[in-house]
Amino acid sequence: MANILPIEKQITVIGALAEGQSIRAIERLTGIHQDTICRLGVRVGNAGARVMDEQMRGLTCKTIQMDEIWGFIGKKQKNLRKGDEARGLGDVWTFVSIDAETRMVPNYFVGKRDSYSANTFVSDLAERIDSERVQISTDALAAYVDAIERGFGSDADYGQIVKTFGNADIEGQRRYSPAEIVRIRKGVVSGRPEWKHISTSYIERQNLTMRMHMRRLTRLTNAFSKKLENFKAAVGLHFAYYNFVRFHKTLRMTPAMAGGVTNHAWTIRDLVEAAQ
Repeated sequence: MANILPIEKQITVIGALAEGQSIRAIERLTGIHQDTICRLGVRVGNAGARVMDEQMRGLTCKTIQMDEIWGFIGKKQKNLRKGDEARGLGDVWTFVSIDAETRMVPNYFVGKRDSYSANTFVSDLAERIDSERVQISTDALAAYVDAIERGFGSDADYGQIVKTFGNADIEGQRRYSPAEIVRIRKGVVSGRPEWKHISTSYIERQNLTMRMHMRRLTRLTNAFSKKLENFKAAVGLHFAYYNFVRFHKTLRMTPAMAGGVTNHAWTIRDLVEAAQ
């Protein structure tokens, strides 16, 4: 593909994908066939995942927030037929961590919303952090409790924040927006976390960033991934772009620069060339 599509057009396509344009919209704007756009997105997205895996090591994060965001492959879970799950179709969850100080995303994991995914996600994060002690905040997903104990042992101060919503229509909440929050309750699970830092505000904002920059996660659209491979590539592209290329307005630098992972801002060309 690199010999057919000029590098400048590749940069245009990847930049548009990273900023949330749909594949068909990019096709209309550039005249590049949607199959070419999809193949390029998968290739650069896989390279972005490798960049994340290689660069996000030896981190000094001290305050971590975790959450998971819902999506689906091919069709939603309630519409599955016999054999569909074996093909990778149905609901998919992306577990994400964020450093509350630098807004950097140290790692992520795409899987199901179960103990296996939580354990894999947290263990991977623990291997990337060199801090002697870290404070972790999550929502009330039960799988986190065992996963954090397995991954960090006694080296983590862990607190949960639980939000109670009013009795509104469940389907309406899922399709449009959450119901009104009735109560927010904080709790200590292990260690001695600082009370004021038990929060999931930054990771919830990151969820919004994902939905705004990944068309297949935007609510109430007809955009979705048909293959799990394509979804994982899109997530890899998003986080490589978010960490290394996209300037954070508050930080006035990229999150990777704020986290000490790199001393300069990457360009989209750097991401494209990483896939060569």
